[in-house]
Amino acid sequence: MMKRFKMWSYKEGEHPLLHLCPMNRINGIEGQFIDEIEREESPFRATHPDEAHIFFLPFSVANIVHYVYRPINRKEDYHRDHLQRIAMDYIGVVAHKYPYWNRSNGADHFMASCHDWGPQISLGQSELLKNFIRVLCNANTSEGFEPKRDVSLPEVLVPSEKLGRPNFGQAPHNRRILAFFAGGVHGLIRPILLHHWKDKDNEVQVHETLPEGMNYTALMGQSKFCLCPSGFEVASPRVVEAIYAGCVPVIISDHYTLPFSDVLNWSQFSIQITVAKIPEIKTILQEIPDEEYQKMQRRVLKVQRHFVLNRPAKPFDVIHMVLHSVWLRRIDFKIGST
Repeated sequence: MMKRFKMWSYKEGEHPLLHLCPMNRINGIEGQFIDEIEREESPFRATHPDEAHIFFLPFSVANIVHYVYRPINRKEDYHRDHLQRIAMDYIGVVAHKYPYWNRSNGADHFMASCHDWGPQISLGQSELLKNFIRVLCNANTSEGFEPKRDVSLPEVLVPSEKLGRPNFGQAPHNRRILAFFAGGVHGLIRPILLHHWKDKDNEVQVHETLPEGMNYTALMGQSKFCLCPSGFEVASPRVVEAIYAGCVPVIISDHYTLPFSDVLNWSQFSIQITVAKIPEIKTILQEIPDEEYQKMQRRVLKVQRHFVLNRPAKPFDVIHMVLHSVWLRRIDFKIGST
């Protein structure tokens, strides 16, 4: 892939709705990805669009929401028509100017978004946008995410300071907490989790707000398993945070397509628990033999490099893994096959 795969990012459009996105915090992976793709020195950058295998649509859903939708004062302000119109207008511009969209009906084009509204960019435009690849954090199959076409983007809480290596946490024999979660109560799953476990068990530590003097990252590093329930949407940065801390992720989500499932076997380094099994979390985790837990924990350490954000991107890191996922979907498509 490093030697062959070439991309063209369309140059049309202006800041802040195109070519620009927040580079840190919850939507930071969207901005970092766009910025890396458009970097002049990127080894994947085509020097001319005719050389490209795939074409990037550089609109930022996060910035569209921020600049077009704010302030939101009424229910009607949530309507996605502005978002969809901006995307459709941009596609109309590049489709009129270049031959690439029309020759493939968009199947060799892709976008990237970590905003919750990302999937809705193509809502109601099924015919025109049925083929292009969506790289989304909100990889919810019940809301139209198609694993064979779309790409699941890991949700990474990008720090404001300099990017660094993951925190490896404690060695397995020093992890005294069976399972840990701390976070706000929102969405459909977290209220159920907190109802059953909030501040009720020393081994399964579940908090809405951490008690004074307790450190979130340190507690993840002291835990064998880290609970990763969905919030408002299916993805959560806690999955990546758990991996950084060397903590086996316990994914509690419905309809979530996990990142890099084409090449990573998540059952080897994570646990998936259905919502119905939330009351049984402690029993389920206690029944995992220590030898099996240690194997899983070592595999977490092995896959860490695939979730690390580097700038510039490096082989096998999170940006390269996302591009590999896009590449796999592109090589499955031939011009004229739609």
